[in-house]
Amino acid sequence: MTGAALALLLQAAAWQVEAWQPAPVSSPAFESHPAFDGRGRALYFVRSSARFTGWRLQVSHCRGGRWTEPAEPAFAGDGAEADPFVTADGGALYFISSRSEDGVPQSELDIWRVTRRRDGNWGAPERLPEPINSAGNEWFPRLAHDGRLYFGSDRPGGLGGTDIWRARQRGGRWTVENLGPGVNGPGDEYEAEISRDGRRMLLMAGGDLWTVPRSGGGWGARIRLGPEINGARLEAGPLLAPDGRSFLLARDTGAGGSGELFLARSGRGRFWPPRCR
Repeated sequence: MTGAALALLLQAAAWQVEAWQPAPVSSPAFESHPAFDGRGRALYFVRSSARFTGWRLQVSHCRGGRWTEPAEPAFAGDGAEADPFVTADGGALYFISSRSEDGVPQSELDIWRVTRRRDGNWGAPERLPEPINSAGNEWFPRLAHDGRLYFGSDRPGGLGGTDIWRARQRGGRWTVENLGPGVNGPGDEYEAEISRDGRRMLLMAGGDLWTVPRSGGGWGARIRLGPEINGARLEAGPLLAPDGRSFLLARDTGAGGSGELFLARSGRGRFWPPRCR
């Protein structure tokens, strides 16, 4: 099946959307942007105020058949921190942060990476170099199967306010390119979640979720997902299952401004997300 055919299938799928709110991950605050480690034994996510401000990274571990009380990871810094992404092997975690550098508070969000040490703990975070980071804000870093790093950025040279870009390293040097029309438009595109096989993308643009098929060496035109997925409020932070047939998302429920995690299934995927047993 081609990427375009798969995207159309997913658009037309009879999505079943249900709350995914394991205790004590779910709270009166706003939970969003989930990411599992390589074995599904730790859940990283963002907890913010009910109005989706003051983003902070949290981690909950599966122990004794229950998720532990969430806490900030050992590598957490000051400022806003969000959008965690764990590589498939669990060896690295990408995130965005406005943490202080050399004691100087930062106003913009940059992409950082932390790698796992031999003892299984995380090392010291490192800020990724330019041109990945810019003088503007970067969002939602996602490493694709081909080694390209996808992210959102409001840097100059885009088609709108915030666009989706991707970076590639060759010979020790990074180059960055805009994904162009089809994916990007005159509005704001913040988040690009790439399937493991690289055949499609879940895109968050303007507070809604879209699917984008792979087309040759690039990406086709985006297709807005239906009313089962997109409502009148914010949908964000998609996390695709490894088989691409289901995904988690965050949704503003409107219940006092709180946000919660939801699971969207197409009815044919393997069981996911991982259970804490």
